[in-house]
This record gives sequence, structure tokens and C-alpha cells, in this order.
Amino acid sequence: DLELHLQRCQQLSVTVLTDHQDLSNTELKTIINSTAPQQYRIRAKLRTYKPQKLHQSVKLHCSKCNSLQEVPDRDDFDFILRGSAGTASNPELHNTSWYESVTWTTQDQNQREIAIHFVKHDEMLQHPEDTLLMIEGGTLKEIWKLSKRFKCVIPVRSTEDDLELLDLSAPFLLQGSVKYYGCKQCSTPKPMKNLSSLAAEQQPSWEPTEIAQALGIELLQYVFIMKFTLVDETGALNAYLFDY
Repeated sequence: DLELHLQRCQQLSVTVLTDHQDLSNTELKTIINSTAPQQYRIRAKLRTYKPQKLHQSVKLHCSKCNSLQEVPDRDDFDFILRGSAGTASNPELHNTSWYESVTWTTQDQNQREIAIHFVKHDEMLQHPEDTLLMIEGGTLKEIWKLSKRFKCVIPVRSTEDDLELLDLSAPFLLQGSVKYYGCKQCSTPKPMKNLSSLAAEQQPSWEPTEIAQALGIELLQYVFIMKFTLVDETGALNAYLFDY
């Protein structure tokens, strides 16, 4: 457990980073005054590390514009879904050549209308574990249930001409427990009809990268980031961990 390991490191008087055993120890002052890139072996104390909670280390990174952003929380997604639930599904967009639609009205006070569009392959519905579906008007709980059973779930809303993605603050795709996000700055969202070419492939794999490309989405990647402050008698050095 990294968090426990870091706590132990702070308790030790000296922490030795064991990479580059063939190199002799270098003082932090020398490293600070050197030009990068270089390889060094150091002997230093770990003074601090950030963030303190490991889950805060996970961010979303866009490789195109190099931006970093926080992973939206559950409440953000729920708020966007509630907003889109007020938009009625367009019946003219139901049951096309490449997806089959099912609609019903919930029995709760709001009497929401939910529409689910199951993408077909060779004019046939696929097994749930191979199926991509698009949902209008669903709640967070309903979408999570569907994502456990079906391969891919895309929350959408109706326009006059086509189905479209929600605000990119929401995940544009869910696969199991993984939520995929797009970069607001670099994406140019396209209507859902652009998925029909993937559905027509011999064996649609519904890979997130392919779906993102078809929908004009610049896919954000989950990255792990931490900052360590290392000290010795000669100075202090900030070390950053950035990893996919």
C-alpha cells in the first residue's frame, strides 16, 4: 500500500532511493544546479508528499493540449443527467437501420420517459456482453445497472435530427465500472449516427478509442500524479511522479 509505505518513509530518519546502484550519491544542491536530463542516485529524507489522500492523485490528462483536470465526482454526473432528463425523446429517431429502441415511463412522481437504443449488428441484436446501447433520460443508478450488464453505455439526448452526447463534463462512455471522458477544449462532438460505421464492421469491438474517434472526442487518460519534497544537508528538491 503506497500510502502506508510513504508514512513509513516519513518515520525513517533516512530514505534511500535504490535505483542506479552503479552511481555514487549526489548532493541535492548539485542536482538543482545541473541541467536536465541527468541520472543521479541520492540519499535524502522525505519531508512531505502531496496529495495526502491517494484518490486525489488520480487526474484526467489530455495528450493533445497537455491539460490536467480533476475527475468529476458522482454529483456532477447526476446533475447533468437530471438536466437532460427534462428533454423529451424524439420518436422520429427511434428504431433506425442500425439500432432498435425501447421506451417506457417510470412509475415515480416525475414519470420520466426513458429511451434505450440497442445498436444492432447485421440487423440483429448482439449478446448483452457485446452490445453498445445509448440511453436517454436515465438516472445515475439506472445507468450503473446497465453498464454492469451491457458492454458499453452512452448517455445521450435527442435533437431534431439525431441523438447527441451530453455535456462533456459527464462521461461520454461507460464500460463496466470505468468512465471515459473527453477533453472539452480539443473535442468536436459529432452526432451518434457516426457510430453506424463501427456497427457495420464484421466484428464490432467497441473499443473506447475507436468510439471516441468516431464521435470526434479527444479521449482523456487517467493519470497518477504525486509530488515529493526530498531534503538533505545541502538543499530541498521537489520530485514529481506522473504515470499512466
